[in-house]
Amino acid sequence: MKQPQNIEAPQILDEITRRGEITTRELARGTGVKLSAITQQLRPLLKEGLVQNTDKGDKIALNSGYGCVVGIDMGASHLHFALADFRGEILNDATEKIRPEDGPVKLIAQIKEGIRRQVTAVTRQRPAGRAARHVRKQVARPFAVRGIAIGVPSPVDPVSGVVALANNLPGWKNIHLARALEKEFRVPVSIENDANMAAIGEHWRGVACGVTNFVFIALGTGIGAGVFVDGKLVRGRTGSAGELFRMNVEWQRWDEDFADVGYFETHVSGMGIAAEGRKLLGPPAAGQPGSLAAERDAYFVFESLRQGNPQARSALIKVFTMLGVGIANIVAVLDPDLIVLGGGVVKGAPELLLATLDCVVHRIQKQITPPIKISALEDKAQTYGAIFSALTGAQKAALRRLP
Repeated sequence: MKQPQNIEAPQILDEITRRGEITTRELARGTGVKLSAITQQLRPLLKEGLVQNTDKGDKIALNSGYGCVVGIDMGASHLHFALADFRGEILNDATEKIRPEDGPVKLIAQIKEGIRRQVTAVTRQRPAGRAARHVRKQVARPFAVRGIAIGVPSPVDPVSGVVALANNLPGWKNIHLARALEKEFRVPVSIENDANMAAIGEHWRGVACGVTNFVFIALGTGIGAGVFVDGKLVRGRTGSAGELFRMNVEWQRWDEDFADVGYFETHVSGMGIAAEGRKLLGPPAAGQPGSLAAERDAYFVFESLRQGNPQARSALIKVFTMLGVGIANIVAVLDPDLIVLGGGVVKGAPELLLATLDCVVHRIQKQITPPIKISALEDKAQTYGAIFSALTGAQKAALRRLP
């Protein structure tokens, strides 16, 4: 019996997206579909231009010229934009500082302008004259934006896509960010928790590629985690799975009311390191901070460590030890194959971080400690996750248009 195309086409595109280039036989094995059915289902995808044969003709790949997507990493102190072709290769990217205290309206306006700047920047890089004609001939609609995805420092309602509570961004509660961007750009918009987005990126192109059970811990201004179980992202009932900021590792304080950042994030995060550093080292040399973003910046603690300051080392070991206890608790619950560490804080003192975690986690979980690795994508795991999510959204929209 002939299988419906709309059942298998998303699987085919997902497999091609993950693998980059793949033969039809490999597609058949990966999707569990007969080779004849794969060939039949590829025809409309080739005709639409979503996929193409590689130069040698023996493999299928996404058509890089089908359009572009925009992936955005939204942090509590920055925005990172990346414009990628339809194979997920980054064509242009940029980072902008934000003022968290300015509220949602101004930040959403900044996001919209950042997207426009990315498209404009790449358009200006197009070759002129004869070379441009060649590009247009070979690549259909090269700079049409097909999809947008953004990782946000908040749980995201798995049904409505609403940004529930970005606890490090004042005023960001129940914000319809996806709706605002869809209205502006008229393309599919995917919104995901930032740590979840980073886990997606690491699973696509990082050290967790091919790993079915892992936890990605994002350690930046705040802290969060993305959890993969049996090869699938776990979001939870309210979209809050992996929200480590809520954890409490001091049972005596179980009945206290903590601020929106929660107990764990108050200590184990960039802002926690900055606060601990100010207690031991005093304020940064530049003087008192003038904004929330500056106040949360832990850079001065890492700089003091590099200069040999023992108090800076003590502050970091205290924070990294608490992180180790948290990871040990995660291991007890999930028993993952791998723990991946990412985020800006990880780059500050990676050797000290790994050495401290190895000591603490092995001490608590002697028998079941999994490997602990730093992200291969460095600070772009979330960006790659957003690119993958934007590609997936764009592909679904294209499939709905097929006859």
